Formats: sequence, C-alpha cells, structure tokens
Amino acid sequence: MIPRVMSTQHPDNVSIPFFARAPDMGGEDEITEAFYAFSVLGAEEQMWDFEGKEVDEFVVKKLFERYPDFFSRVRLGRDVRLTPRVPNPSVERAEAKLLLETLETIPRSADYARLFYGEEVAPMFEVILPMTTSSAELNRVYQLYGRYIVGRQYKRVYDVKLYEWIGRFYPEEISVIPLFETREAILNAEKIVREYIADKELEHQRVFLARSDPAMNYGLISAVIYDKFALYGLQKLSEETGIEIYPIIGVGGPPFRGHFTPENVEAVLREYPSVQTFTVQSSFKYDRPAKEVIQAIEVVKLSKRGRAEEIPEDVLQLLEKYIERYSKEVKALAPFIREVAKHVPSRRRRRLHIGLFGYSRKVNGSALPRAIKFTASLYSLGIPPELLGLSALNEGELDLLSDYYINLYDDLAFAFRYFNPRVVERFPFLKPLARIAKDYERDERHGEITTKILKGELSETLIVEAAGIRGFLG
Repeated sequence: MIPRVMSTQHPDNVSIPFFARAPDMGGEDEITEAFYAFSVLGAEEQMWDFEGKEVDEFVVKKLFERYPDFFSRVRLGRDVRLTPRVPNPSVERAEAKLLLETLETIPRSADYARLFYGEEVAPMFEVILPMTTSSAELNRVYQLYGRYIVGRQYKRVYDVKLYEWIGRFYPEEISVIPLFETREAILNAEKIVREYIADKELEHQRVFLARSDPAMNYGLISAVIYDKFALYGLQKLSEETGIEIYPIIGVGGPPFRGHFTPENVEAVLREYPSVQTFTVQSSFKYDRPAKEVIQAIEVVKLSKRGRAEEIPEDVLQLLEKYIERYSKEVKALAPFIREVAKHVPSRRRRRLHIGLFGYSRKVNGSALPRAIKFTASLYSLGIPPELLGLSALNEGELDLLSDYYINLYDDLAFAFRYFNPRVVERFPFLKPLARIAKDYERDERHGEITTKILKGELSETLIVEAAGIRGFLG
C-alpha cells in the first residue's frame, strides 16, 4: 500500500488544534497529532520532520504506550506509515550529524515494534532527503544506513559481535526518497532518479516534488510547470525501467503553495493526475471542520492515479521573462516582507534554517522568511504572491500556459479576491495588477485589514484575523 495522503507538520494553520498545549506545537503535541491523523482523519502516513525543527525521536515507543488498542488493530509500518524527513548534510552543515541520530532511531523503533507485535515489523523503513541535487547524496544516505548503522552489528566488541550483545538490526536496508526543491533539481529529477535506481533491485521508488519553495524562488506558474515537467519525465522513466515510481507532491493551502484545501481537492487531483501521494498540511487539518477534512481525505484516497502530460520546451522558455519580473518585484518588496514577517505567529518550534534560497535567501543583504511566513506576509500586505510576475505575460501567453496549468485562472481569481488596490500608493510598479483586479470580486473585510497594515498598523492580531478570512496563515 503506497499512501495517497501524507499528513505533515508544515505550520500554515491559523487555528490551534484542540489538543495543542501551546500555539507553537512541538514535542508531545506532535505525538498526539500523529495519532489524530491516523485514527480520526484517516491519513495513511505521517511525515516525522527531523529537518530544521525539534522533534521527539521516541515517537514509535510513545505511540505504542499511549494508544495500544489502536495500534494493535492498525499496524504501524504496514497499515499506516511514519516517514522521517532527515537533514541533508550537503546543505545543512550545522545539523549534519543529526542524520546519524535519525537513522539510529529506525532499528531502535523496530525493536519496540517487535516487542509490541511479537514479530518483525519496521515502523520506519524509508526517509525523505530534502534539497536533493544528485544521486550521490541519495546513495550516501542509503549506504550510510546499510553499511554503518546495520553493517556494524557484525563488528566484534571485546569478546562478542555487536548483534550477539544488543540484538540484530532491522530493517536491513531503507528506501531513500529524494525531495527536489530547486529548479535545476526538479528539471533533472528523471536523470537523478535514473542514476540512483540503476544498481538496485527495487519494486518501486517514491519521489517527492516541492511546491512551496519553487514558488517562492521562481513564482507560482513556474513552480506548477516545473513540477509537471518532472512528473512526465518520471512517468517515462517508470515505463522504461519497469520500476513503478510513485510521486509525492508537497501542496499547502494557498494557490501559491498548491491550493490543497478540503474544498479544492478535486481540482488539485485534476492538476496532478499522476501524483500518488498528496501532503495534508496543518491548515488543511485544523482550519476546517473535522467532518469536512475527513470527507476530503476520503475523496483523495478513493481517487485513482492518471497520467502526466508532456510540457513542451517553448512553455519552459516562456517562463524566463516571468521569473525575471517576479524576482524584481520580490526584491523590491523584500524589506516590507521581512518587517511583516516579524508579526506572523509561529505554529511549530523550529531551529534556524541555513542554505538554499527558499530557506535563507539573501536580498539586499538580508534573508527572506521561509515560504509560509513569506506567503502570509504578502497576503497581509494585500499583495497575494500568486500575482507577482504576472504583468510580464500577455493574454495569449497566459492562455497558452493555462493549457498546461489547468487551474491557473481559478487560482488567480482566488488570489485577486485578496488583492488590495491601495498597494499601488506605496508600490507603483503594481499598477498593472490593480487594473486587472477591477475584473474580480474582492473581500472587503480582508481589504480593510490589509489597508491598516499598509498604513503601518502591524500586529499579530490583524494578521491572524486576515488569515482567518482566507482560511490559511500562509
């Protein structure tokens, strides 16, 4: 069973879940969250995020101790999955050794499962490697586990071999899921995965495509088109090799980050028909009534995969002037984004991220916030990020792009609802958007709040009130 729905810990929620002990969830709350995702919402998988945030490495032990009846019926590792996202030492040097600690939890968790179930069950057997740029990075993680975590059990410690003293290590190997986040990595996804699977006997391979950071780095339209280009390449690779490839796509609440909300799941399923697994982030889970969330997840689980469509080269070339315009507008807005971001509430306990553009991108010597706070800040200013770069494209070019990004006009209509025309008083370069906005309905209350923020009345209260109207933080 390859999951259709992966619950994640992305902090894009406005509302605080009923079980949370603090607005910025972490630790014990996330243990409860995993159980809630499995037992109430019906998610088949929970990402366990060791990358860039505080996380409980004894999650498996605690789930068994606290919810024995549920996990006696629903087997962790077979019926539902717990999948760690680990640090990438090639990028996150300060957390490089955390990779070792994370991999150590896999056989230890299997020991707990053996005691609980009375047989060999691996609660964790694959990991997600963020910011993947090469097959070498994937092979390093794969061999680090096989040779140095599991392989050392055969080493002698004084008078015994390690496994004779502390027990055998299980599972003997793991799967490594690449998470592609940069334009270069996404467009080369087929090549990187081809190299990685070439010397392995695999029944299948999962591949994770980001949506938030590519949108932040290259604009909404580019993020969608790049991911669809990669999906077609992965489909071809699967057909050529006979190895089933199951794509995962990291979609959040606003159109800028995927527009994956309970009321919009069918549109997203149509946009990415070849994707196997969709991420259900915090806003999806906590900013709608539980009944709607459960029903939406069931729609996804009952849906069937389709086929990816080829993206012509001229469509990719068309994006270049759009990206150029988008980048200029983001650079001009960067000081204001940073200022507003200081007042956007945190919903998870995170460590400082270092590395790529999407994590600590430098603009005029200062870093932009991560994608969720970036999105929240722009919406709070009345400038939905979906609209940046748009003025570089004429009507005919947009129509061409909409042949491949099928929800383009619906997503833009959603964004224009929260565009505040008064932004042109401070940012004259946005006048073309103000002209287009006249053709769209606007949310008046959201406009009143963003006008206050534009005038300098910055507060967490106003930002959260506006987010509540939209139905997501960022």
